[in-house]
Amino acid sequence: MRPKYGKVCSDYHEEAERIIRASKQEGVLLRLLGALAFSTHCPKFAHLQQILGRTFSDIDFASYRSESREIIRLFADLGYQEDFMVTRLYGASRLVFDEHGHNSRHCDVFLDKLDFCHEISFQNRLEVDDPTVPLAELLLEKMQIVKLNEKDVIDTIMLLREHQIGDSDKETINSDHIAYLCSRNWGLWKTVTSNLGRVEQLIPSFHDLSSEDRADINHKIQKLLTRIADEHKTTNWKLRARIGEKRRWYKDVEELAEM
Repeated sequence: MRPKYGKVCSDYHEEAERIIRASKQEGVLLRLLGALAFSTHCPKFAHLQQILGRTFSDIDFASYRSESREIIRLFADLGYQEDFMVTRLYGASRLVFDEHGHNSRHCDVFLDKLDFCHEISFQNRLEVDDPTVPLAELLLEKMQIVKLNEKDVIDTIMLLREHQIGDSDKETINSDHIAYLCSRNWGLWKTVTSNLGRVEQLIPSFHDLSSEDRADINHKIQKLLTRIADEHKTTNWKLRARIGEKRRWYKDVEELAEM
């Protein structure tokens, strides 16, 4: 069941569902990403987005570059205009579409990977879940952002409250996958672990969370941090760790649109 929201939020959910439904009918692989993916995959606690003031500004998807031609055709059939400038500049990794007659609603499609502060590959992962990217990638989508904002924290809180931490992708945040990625990239490890600690610090500032909510989220953050710490680190990770913060460990990027 879709969570209850105001009319604007409901419109975004309905449009996302329309696009996903059409993509399945046409055999085009699309998976939800961003704020709508969080609320879609967290039906029990999606209300936290509304209580904590989370709003929607666009609809984000993930797919593979090999699907680009079919994606462009799909969105054209659905009444969207391709942003040709974005395609020319970033078409190998990102497509943007604006809905005819709506100046405020547009769709981003990220191809093969998220590549912002850190690179999060989608290789062999988009088939794991439906209609969103896997929960591990949803968490990493937020935790790879060096400068977290309130929206990122709200989405993370909701995701952690809804799902257990475990070693699979079936309605579970796959800590094995997250730990594996962090063990091979010191920069990603640094950002992810720092952000998990940051979320934990900010939880008391969200007064609408119950004591049960806070305890549950804190427990899951500690479980994730422990699993990441226990994972064997590669030689490259150890060499980069020696340099530490003396050299910047992330990309300083400007996003085309908030997620």
